[in-house]
Amino acid sequence: MASSENLTVSENFGSLVEEATRSNDPVAAFDSLLSNLRQYSTPASLADDLKHVVQVIFKTDLRVVALRTILERFIGVLRDFKNPDLTVDVGTDTIGIIDSQPTATFLDQVASVRELIAEAHESNEDFVEAAKVLSEIPLDAAQRKVTNDERAAVWVRIVRDYLEVDDTTSADTYLNKLKNIIYTVSDPALNLHFRLSQARIQDSKREFLSACSAYHGISLSPAAISEEERLHTLAMAARCAILAPAGPLRSRALGRMYKDDRAVQLSEFAMLEKMFLDRLIAPAEVDKFAQGLAPHQLATTSDGSTVLAKAVVEHNLLGASRLYSNIGFEALGALLGLDAARAEDTTAKMIEQGRLVGRIDQIEEVIWFERGEASGEKGSGRAELAVGKEMRRWDANVQALAEEVENITNALQREFPEFVAANLVV
Repeated sequence: MASSENLTVSENFGSLVEEATRSNDPVAAFDSLLSNLRQYSTPASLADDLKHVVQVIFKTDLRVVALRTILERFIGVLRDFKNPDLTVDVGTDTIGIIDSQPTATFLDQVASVRELIAEAHESNEDFVEAAKVLSEIPLDAAQRKVTNDERAAVWVRIVRDYLEVDDTTSADTYLNKLKNIIYTVSDPALNLHFRLSQARIQDSKREFLSACSAYHGISLSPAAISEEERLHTLAMAARCAILAPAGPLRSRALGRMYKDDRAVQLSEFAMLEKMFLDRLIAPAEVDKFAQGLAPHQLATTSDGSTVLAKAVVEHNLLGASRLYSNIGFEALGALLGLDAARAEDTTAKMIEQGRLVGRIDQIEEVIWFERGEASGEKGSGRAELAVGKEMRRWDANVQALAEEVENITNALQREFPEFVAANLVV
C-alpha cells in the first residue's frame, strides 16, 4: 500500500478531491469527480490519483453506506479503463487500505476488487497469481451472504487458472471443494466447466479411462457448447481411449468411440480404428499420432518409456495374442520393439493385472496365449495349466486326421473299387 507522501497526484486533482470531501453530498461529488477523471488526470499520474481517492475517502468522516457507494463507483471506473497493469497496481493498493480498516464492512467490495485483479492477471497470462487472488475472496464470512452458485463460480475459475499452468495438485484441491456443492448448482455453464475440469485433471493424472468417459459425455452435451467444441472434446476422449492401458476396459472405451458417427471426422480415427480392431501399429503411425498429444501425454513413465509408447506396446502385445497361440520371448520382443526380458515382463504384468489371458513357460521361454477375454480383475488373466491338456489337444488333432483319411478311403471304394482293390490294402 502506497502512502500519500509517495503518491504523485496530478495538479489540481488533490484540491478537487478535498472539495469533494467537504461537499454537502460527497457521494455525488465523488461520482462526478470519478466520471470526469480523464479530464483531471494524466496517464503518468493516473494510478496515483486513483490511489489518492481511496486513501482520502477512508480518512474522511463518511458513513459506511456512503463509503460503499463511492467504492462501487470507484471499482466501476477502474474496470472501464481496461488496463491490466493499472488494475493490478491500484486494486492491490485498494485491498490493502480496506483490509487495514477496523471493521469488515466492505466484504462485497473486496470481492469485486479481487475479481477485477484476477481478471487482469488472466489477461497478462499470470494464471497462478490470478488463482491466488481469487482464493482470498471471502466466501464463508458471516457478514456476507454467498450462494453456492457464487462459490462454484469462484472455485471453477481457480481450477481453470491452475489447469492453465498444469498445476493439477492445486486444481484438484478446489475441485474437491466443488464436488461438495456442485449438485446444488443450477447454472448449466458452471456444471459444464466442472465436468470439463474434472476430465482435464483425470487426463493429467493419467486416469485415461475415466477422462475418456468424461470427455465423451461432454461431447454429447446438446447445449452450452458449440459443435466445434463438442468435436474437439470428442477428439480428447479418443486420445485418452488410445492412451489407456490395454485390456477389456479400454476395449469397451474404444468401442464407444469407434461407433460414434462423428469419429470419422477426427484426425485420430486411423489410430482409433486400428486399436479397436486389434491391428498391429507401426512406429511411423505412432510418431504421426504423437504430434497431436499434450506434453503430459508424452511424459516418461517409471520404466523409462513414454505414456504413448507403453500404450502401443501393450496394444501390440494384445494384438499378437489374437494372431498367435504361442510365441517365444525373442520373437515377441522383435515384434514389440523390445528386448526379450522386457517383452516377458510386460506380458507377465498384463496377465497378472487381468488384461491378458495366457501363461508363461520360463523354462522353454515361450508365452502361451488363450483365446478367452480377460475380465480386468487382478489375477484373472492367468490361464490354468490342466494336466495333459496339450496331449489331449494333440490326440484330438490325430483323431480328426484319421477320420478324414477314413472318409477319403470310403469315397474311393465307392467310386473306384477296382483301383482300391489293386493298390490299397484295406
